Amino acid sequence: MTPRMLRRWGLPAPGDSKKTRGRVMVAGGSRQAPGALVLAGEAALRVRAGRLGLIAPASIQVPLGLRLPEAGTFALGDEGSLDHSTTDEISDADCVLIGPGFDDAEATRRALVAVVEAMDPATPLVLDAFALGVLPDVDRRSLPSQLVLNPNQEEAGILLGRPVGDDLRSDAAEIARRFDATVNCYGTIVSANGDSFRVDAGGAGLATAGSGDVLAGAIAGFCAQGMPAERAAVWGSWVHARAGDRLTRRAGLGFLARDLLPELTAAVAEVIDS
Repeated sequence: MTPRMLRRWGLPAPGDSKKTRGRVMVAGGSRQAPGALVLAGEAALRVRAGRLGLIAPASIQVPLGLRLPEAGTFALGDEGSLDHSTTDEISDADCVLIGPGFDDAEATRRALVAVVEAMDPATPLVLDAFALGVLPDVDRRSLPSQLVLNPNQEEAGILLGRPVGDDLRSDAAEIARRFDATVNCYGTIVSANGDSFRVDAGGAGLATAGSGDVLAGAIAGFCAQGMPAERAAVWGSWVHARAGDRLTRRAGLGFLARDLLPELTAAVAEVIDS
């Protein structure tokens, strides 16, 4: 993928209201990793999504709202329960992301089931982190038709049921077929129908804690604006990689995942405004 190809695809018209750029709901977080939700949620806003809701354990709900005042916050019960106001927000979402910051497999599975039950089946769903680990135990038919998976190498191995091999495109295609999903793995994107794309950008600096949360949030942000799943995954992967390149060139290795966030906006502008 190149900026020229992305420019040819374009972005949905922003309109004149935040409501026209889509609402993202992100479910995840824990006492050990509350910041993952912040990284993912802010990334969605940085790539032009209009509104954001964070669904998290009640114990971290208020701190999340203080850290990211642009987001609405909603409580996730201990058993994955959701109140009516939260399910209403989920049903009205334009994209849902599940996974960043979860640290318990069974709690993640319960949350995934509860959130999906509240979703409109036509709404895109992005899965990341622990939500990928529990996916093999979830009936694919219960999930929305538009499904995007954002695995790292370990998570890709779980989805494959074996270690990742030397042919990443072949492995990503196998995951895409198995789960009828669009898969993004280290810049290799394969759609459910077998179309494939490659983002040759980024670098070693992206291998830092929280970087994957930023990437997942960017993909969700593009999905919420009305892009097809595979294009949202390509756009998200490219701007995430380009943000890393911009930081590496300016500051060298050692930047943090949160440093990527403002660079996402600049990377989008490089394509659209050039």
